Amino acid sequence: MIQGALMLDLAGVDLDPEEAELLQHPAVGGVIFFSRNYVDPQQIQELSRQIRQHRPDLLQAVDQEGGRVQRFSAGLTPLPAMGVLGDYFRSAAAKAEEAAQAIGWLMAAELLALGLDISFAPVLDLNPGVSEIIGQRAVSADPQIAISILGAYISGMQRAGMAATGKHFPGHGSVALDSHLALPVDERPWSTIEQYDLRTFAALMDQLQGIMPAHVTYPAIAPEPAGFSAFWLQEILRRQMGFAGLIFSDDLSMAGAAGLGSYADRAQAALAAGCDMVLVCNQRDAAVQVLEYLEKAVKDTHPWRRTALLGKPRHPWKTLKNRPEYTEAMQWLDRLGQR
Repeated sequence: MIQGALMLDLAGVDLDPEEAELLQHPAVGGVIFFSRNYVDPQQIQELSRQIRQHRPDLLQAVDQEGGRVQRFSAGLTPLPAMGVLGDYFRSAAAKAEEAAQAIGWLMAAELLALGLDISFAPVLDLNPGVSEIIGQRAVSADPQIAISILGAYISGMQRAGMAATGKHFPGHGSVALDSHLALPVDERPWSTIEQYDLRTFAALMDQLQGIMPAHVTYPAIAPEPAGFSAFWLQEILRRQMGFAGLIFSDDLSMAGAAGLGSYADRAQAALAAGCDMVLVCNQRDAAVQVLEYLEKAVKDTHPWRRTALLGKPRHPWKTLKNRPEYTEAMQWLDRLGQR
């Protein structure tokens, strides 16, 4: 059995008996939350606590990037899209980095205080104006601006106690298609991708504990989408770039993964390529199919990669707003016109 290799989701705001049983399966390694799982801070704290009762070692994750990708809203601080920080950098670079660090701390501290471990953040893609699905989720079209802001943002996350997960390796910003709906194809040569998209990943590699590859194909480099490509994940990411953290697949239920076959086939291909954990979202039957595959499969596992991402909360929820870091973050949101 491949242990701890599946991250799945829940149907609602409470843990039902079937889900509690699923979480006991040793092949399950994590839970990802969506807006449907959230009512308010007290409810998500209780849901997180219930999950910890069953499996204290499970990673609890959410997409809480800011802007239009913020799954938890009521009772939490609305966060700006990363592109807002990139725009601010052009007029006030040093202040923009301070703001990024404060907002990274805020995002992470709120989630950790509620019982979660990670947000799948930050987005390391660039935004040359091609991809609507990335757009303002990315800091900038300029790699150096992105590196400056993202480095500060990650520093803030880690000061709060949260590991950073960069996405979508090696870069999703230069293709127009949305990989939720289709498989994007990026025809550019290796030299262009290396000198542009990969610069953020290379510069920030030592600060990342997790990476999520893109459901994008780069046919001039490898025939498979990056998340199913041993060349991208083992040769480039592991060997050449020296990444030692955990590699998450993007959601295997996305259309960008459909060409790999059944859900079991998709999981097998992702794990064989070098992913440590596969995500299956919004498809309970598909998650069960992947569990059945994982029960029979054999693969070397690296549990330390997963446990290294478990959160280290610094402050309880009830006292979070009394922290000077919280006050600082609110001041920066005011200056950015985000409150």
